[in-house]
Amino acid sequence: MKRPTTAKTKLAARRIGENISTWRKLYNLTSQQLADKTAVSRSTISRLENGDPTVSLETFLNVCRALNCLDAVVDATDPYETDYGRIRADQSLPQRVRG
Repeated sequence: MKRPTTAKTKLAARRIGENISTWRKLYNLTSQQLADKTAVSRSTISRLENGDPTVSLETFLNVCRALNCLDAVVDATDPYETDYGRIRADQSLPQRVRG
């Protein structure tokens, strides 16, 4: 059974897709050229740029690498770059979190 995608996730995927499209155009690349650089099909690039949240993480990261924005994506997910993460940095993290 397929899990439903939340509206917030759909909006984020659409915004990320728009950003990827803008980066590609800034580098003066066609979608086919970007597809060739990342070893995926042009239709996969189109799906990503149109905000399809089912495009694989690997594809997304490879596209970011090709567009020279991979480090920014990694930094954006670094918890120690946030106020909350820095506050909690001195506390030991549990090995597992059980729900």
